[in-house]
Amino acid sequence: MIRKGRLVRALPVFAAVAAVALAAAEFQTSWLQSRLLPRLDRQLSCVVKGGASRQPPHRGQGPYDFRLGYARLPGFLEHLSRQGFRIVSQARCTTAMGERIDRFVYPVYREKSQAGLSLLDRKGVSLYEARVPRHVYRDFPSIPPPVVATLLFVENRDMLDERYPYRNPAVEWPRFAKAMLDLGYSRIVPSHPVSGGSTLATQIEKFRHSPAGRTPDGVEKIRQMATASLRAYMEGERTLEARRRIVLDYINAMPLAAMPGTGEIIGLGDGLASWFGADFDRVNRLLQEAPAADPQRLAEQGRAFRQVATLVLAVKKPSEYLTKARPALESRVEAYLRLLAKEEVVDRRLCRAALESDAGSSVPTVPPEGTADPARKAADAIRGRLLGLLDLNDTYDLDRLDLSVETTLDGELQRAVADTLARLGKPGLPLDPELQGPWLLDRGDPSGIIYSFTLFERTPGGNLLRVQADSLDQPLDINEGTKLELGSTAKLRTLIHYLEIVAALHADLAGLSPERLETRQVPPQDRLTRWAVDYLSGTGDRGLPAMLEAAMTRTYSSSPSETFFTGGGIQRFSNFDHRDDGKILTVREAFRKSVNLVFVRLMRDVVNYHVARLPGYAPSLFEDRGDPGRLALLSRFADMEGRRFLSRFYERYRGQSPDEMLETLVGGLGRPSPGRFAVIYRAVRPAAGIGPFTAFLRAHDPEGRLDDRAIVALYGDYDPGRLTLQDRGYLARIHPLELWLLEYRSRHPGAKFDELAAASADVRQEIYRWLFKDRYRRGQDHRIRTMLEADAFLEIHAAWKRMAFPFDRLVPSFATAIGSSGDNPAALAELMGILAGNGVRQSSVRIRALRFATGTPYSANVAAVPAPGERVLSPELAGMVKTELVGVVREGTARRISGVFARPDGTPIEVGGKTGTGDNRFKSYARGGRQIGSRVVNRTATFAFIIDDRFFGTVTAFVPGEKASGYGFTSALPVALLKRLAPIIMPAVSSPPQAGT
Repeated sequence: MIRKGRLVRALPVFAAVAAVALAAAEFQTSWLQSRLLPRLDRQLSCVVKGGASRQPPHRGQGPYDFRLGYARLPGFLEHLSRQGFRIVSQARCTTAMGERIDRFVYPVYREKSQAGLSLLDRKGVSLYEARVPRHVYRDFPSIPPPVVATLLFVENRDMLDERYPYRNPAVEWPRFAKAMLDLGYSRIVPSHPVSGGSTLATQIEKFRHSPAGRTPDGVEKIRQMATASLRAYMEGERTLEARRRIVLDYINAMPLAAMPGTGEIIGLGDGLASWFGADFDRVNRLLQEAPAADPQRLAEQGRAFRQVATLVLAVKKPSEYLTKARPALESRVEAYLRLLAKEEVVDRRLCRAALESDAGSSVPTVPPEGTADPARKAADAIRGRLLGLLDLNDTYDLDRLDLSVETTLDGELQRAVADTLARLGKPGLPLDPELQGPWLLDRGDPSGIIYSFTLFERTPGGNLLRVQADSLDQPLDINEGTKLELGSTAKLRTLIHYLEIVAALHADLAGLSPERLETRQVPPQDRLTRWAVDYLSGTGDRGLPAMLEAAMTRTYSSSPSETFFTGGGIQRFSNFDHRDDGKILTVREAFRKSVNLVFVRLMRDVVNYHVARLPGYAPSLFEDRGDPGRLALLSRFADMEGRRFLSRFYERYRGQSPDEMLETLVGGLGRPSPGRFAVIYRAVRPAAGIGPFTAFLRAHDPEGRLDDRAIVALYGDYDPGRLTLQDRGYLARIHPLELWLLEYRSRHPGAKFDELAAASADVRQEIYRWLFKDRYRRGQDHRIRTMLEADAFLEIHAAWKRMAFPFDRLVPSFATAIGSSGDNPAALAELMGILAGNGVRQSSVRIRALRFATGTPYSANVAAVPAPGERVLSPELAGMVKTELVGVVREGTARRISGVFARPDGTPIEVGGKTGTGDNRFKSYARGGRQIGSRVVNRTATFAFIIDDRFFGTVTAFVPGEKASGYGFTSALPVALLKRLAPIIMPAVSSPPQAGT
């Protein structure tokens, strides 16, 4: 019989044994954890509610978090908020998660094995979808058994042991204990290897959420284990399904280094495709089968299995094994294949076939830029805008975000239009008969023409992009990414600004009595103000509509015989149709017929109107040589002209050392005289002694024509102290600023252009000192006119910018009225939107909403906030211009489209627009304005249109480069193309507006 004292003394021992037994049982079964952890999981819920969340969940800083955008989400939201978007809803997480557990673990939720950018059209239909990884297993049963068996044998052999239904897959205690002992011993003996203590579950946490996909310290290891443990019990106490999901997630998420042209490679599926060029589906079919009796089939199975085993074993050190140490990896693979066969983990015949095979390799290729699918062009344009909205640098990062974007595009219409344009551009196909003939395409290969089309719908919430397509099989966006001379479409901008001036004159003068109008002083060259004074003095209707109508009936000559001083020189212009030469036409007639010379003269009047109102302008500028304003303008011209030359020289010598610059300069001179070499060297190296000077001349005098006495004489004759910079330039027959730049850069080799421009301010004035002398009066007047014209075009440019002109400057020349300043189809479409909106400029909307991280604790939904429209034209003026656009369709250059659009009941739909043809050439002129050469640059034809004040856009035909000389077409071609597209877009045009779309 056991005495009571002995029993008491034995209790601690029994308790210790019991505790050890319970701990051992817990380590083996995880029974206690299976009761506690699901309770914690139930507290880790998130729900999406309206508005922004004040306390978003803790964000991991691992590769997965950055790739899908979770770690960068606050920055995205802030950037979007500054660009007209607001958060309409965002996930809120429970207090427990937000304040207690969230401090120690990563957010616990069902993570996505595959994500990426999705673009949806207005109806929610997919336009574009990027998925990373591209190849994944959808569920556990779809993974071939040899793949699972190999992975578990290498990493986690008891992972799917069904004897323990409650087991926590995040921790294998014996393995973890050994890793801790190894780690401690390695602190004493640094050479001692440390075994890995990670399970599949904790490895997933590591390469998804730990910084840089690594475990920097013990705290991070505990965080991985805690998160993986909670994730394992999300769906209850039994974990077998969770363990299978861990295997599935691991295989889909294993990091497999990176490859040029492909980037980061994630998951077995993408690894097979990238590293071996293997077909994922075929590999799976081969490995789902039993080892084949047919030797050839068995060899294919063995090769597929070896590829799988290679990637599974490469995960330990993927960057090293897959890119640098392939022989070591192959040795490791063969050792494991033998072990898999010996342990009968995988069928021996399959292992033997794998050992006898070669995994092979794939040659890295950079995927071609652009896309062969023209229907993708609009999606690519949306992706380009998203880069700016999210402040990203490239589409590689954009496509990997967990992001769905709702666009305004009509996907069905987009594809139909894109397919039509693509067919027009296919080589070998006959041209549509509707697009061929006089004024259409009368010569040239039809497949060489690039067509583009944009269509917007005007709604209360903004101008919504419905179609953006072109036939160019390149990433370039013809609609927005180009600067094209679109010919007579510039007449529309000129007409609008002309009418704006008339409206301004009406506001200034209409309230004055006839007596006061008679005393109004008007500079002689200001013909528009003179006309306004005369009109208002003699009319009975002083209303703005009547004055705008009268402005449209003003007449101009269309004669091409006059020369014009504009753009700094003498220019001549011609009409597109020579049958218009020599006529007297109203502004209305010239606009509808697109007569060039009328609009050149109209632009001259517009320029003179602005010149007369420039600060400091007075007619005495051309009469009084001492007028301060005259001197100031000449000084500005000297500065501007000098800066232009300096910029040219800076580009010529960019990136060169001082010695290289000097050799570049003299290398382009041929075989000049020794005196020219001497003056150049002394100008560029004024402080150099006779020794370097002699060496330079000897190097450039291979025939030995110079003796020592001659060299000494040259050194003294061209002493920089005895010659002005202007003198040195004259003697060297080189622009003085070029000599100055080389001298300055020899002392300041790293000088940038801004520094050079500042340092040369006085030099530029010195070089042009000749211009201020009385004997150059005529030259002075020309330069003053040039500066005044340039200032006037600053005012014109400001007006054009209000009308959505896309560029930062106008060419200061009357030729801007007929297209020399360029434009692009998207900007013209926006101008049509202003007119369709009766003078109100609305924002162009392409992206309606962005949905980040749907189904995760990071979920945030952002929507565009419609910006209020800005009135930039009066309703009267906009109405007048729209009337003229309708006239172009009814009676002018776009008659081909008249009557084409009608509602289902036959009611005509009003269409207006403006055509433009750009036969763009680089022309050379002799003194006096005589043309001596012409080289084709490109050819364009455009039609900007409005349909029923609701739809608007542009159609463009474009041939780039000198091959355009082999083409003959006019703006009738895009008009005919719109007619060809009419049946496709008619359902949208005739449908009633739908709110919110």
